[in-house]
Amino acid sequence: MKDTINKLSDDFFLYTVDCYRFLHAHPELSFLEFKTTDFIQKQLTELGIPFRAGIAGTGILGKIEGRNPSKKVIALRADMDALPVFESVDIPYKSMSQGVMHACGHDAHTACLLGSAKILMQIRDSFEGTILLIFQPGEEKAPGGASLMLDDGIFDEYEPELILAQHVSVDYPTGTMGFKEGMIMASADEIHFKIHGKGGHGALPHLCNDTLLAAAQTFVSLQQVSSRLCNPLIPMVLTFGKFIANGAQNIIPHEVLLSGTFRTVDEKWRTEAKEHICRIITETCAAYGCTAEIDMPDGYPCVVNDFEVTTEAREFAAELVGIQNIRELEMRMTSEDFSFFSQRYPSCFYRFGVRGEENKYTGGLHSSTFRIDENALKTGSSGLAWLAWRFLQK
Repeated sequence: MKDTINKLSDDFFLYTVDCYRFLHAHPELSFLEFKTTDFIQKQLTELGIPFRAGIAGTGILGKIEGRNPSKKVIALRADMDALPVFESVDIPYKSMSQGVMHACGHDAHTACLLGSAKILMQIRDSFEGTILLIFQPGEEKAPGGASLMLDDGIFDEYEPELILAQHVSVDYPTGTMGFKEGMIMASADEIHFKIHGKGGHGALPHLCNDTLLAAAQTFVSLQQVSSRLCNPLIPMVLTFGKFIANGAQNIIPHEVLLSGTFRTVDEKWRTEAKEHICRIITETCAAYGCTAEIDMPDGYPCVVNDFEVTTEAREFAAELVGIQNIRELEMRMTSEDFSFFSQRYPSCFYRFGVRGEENKYTGGLHSSTFRIDENALKTGSSGLAWLAWRFLQK
C-alpha cells in the first residue's frame, strides 16, 4: 500500500499543485474564505466526496467512507485562511488580492488535504472505517475557527477517535516530517487596553492627566509579570506590538491604546498571569489619575499532542519517508487553534518540510517573502493519506 500511495501521490502531483496555485493566487482573510470554500466544494463534488458546508460560516466537512464505515472514524484537518500581508515575491501565481497573502502555508495545507482525499478515494476499498476531511476557517483570528466548528456541531453525525493535522515548516527540507509528543505549542491571548485621562496642552501638564506617561509606566510595569511573578521554570512571552498615542507634539491625548500578546505553556499560570496583567494595568493607570478599559478575551489554549497517537504517527511516517527523514520537533511559543480539537480528542499536530532549492533564501512564516518548495506537496498529500490508512488498519 505504501508504494500505491506514493505512486498515486506522483500521479496526482499536478492536481495538487494546481490546487495550491489557485489558492495561493486567491487568498482570503479569516472567516471570509468564500472563494476558497467554493473551490473546495467544487473539488469535492468532482471527486465524488459528500460534504457538509457552512459550518461556522465557511467551514466544510467532507466524508470518505470505506468498507464498514462505522468501524472507526478518524479526521484530517486543514486550515484555509490567509494573512493581511503584501506579497513581495514575484511568481506567476502571486496573490491577486492586494494586501492579502498566504504567508503561513494554509494554501498548502488545503491543497494537500485535497490531494490526499483524491488518493484515499482510489483506495477506499482497502480500508474499513470513515475519514473526515475538515476544511477549517479562521485559524489566524480569535476565537478561532476550530472552536466555532466544534460549537456548530461539526461532529454531530460522526465523532472521530483521533484527529491529525499538519503544518509546513521552512526549517526542514522537503521530504521530511517532524513530530513531538506532549506539549508542542503555547497558549495565546490577546491584550487590548485603552488608557483614558484628561488630555490637553503640553505646556500645561498640571491641568491634565498624562495618559502617555501612564501608558509608558504601565508598559514597563507589565514586564514584571514575566521577570518577577512567573515561576522561572515556566516559559512565557508578553509582547506588545501596538502603542498608539494619537496626539501632536504639544498635545497630551485623551486616550492611548496598547495591544499585545501573552503566551505560555502552563494553563494554571495562564489564568493567574491574566489576573496579574489586569491588576497592574488598572493600578498603574490609577496612580497617574487615569482609568483603563481592558479587553482580554480568552484566546487559544496550549496544543498538546496525545502521546500514543503521536508515537504511532511517527512510526507510520518513518515507514513512508524513512527514519532518516523524521525530525524531532521543539516546543514553540507560537500558537494554533488546533488546540481546541486536541483538548477534546486524541490528536497529533506534526510538520512537513517545505525548504528546497527554489525557496532556499526566502522568508519564514508570516513574512512577505514566504514561499514553499512545491515538491513538498507530494509529502504533504501522501503523508496524510498514509497516516490515515495506517491508523484505520489498527
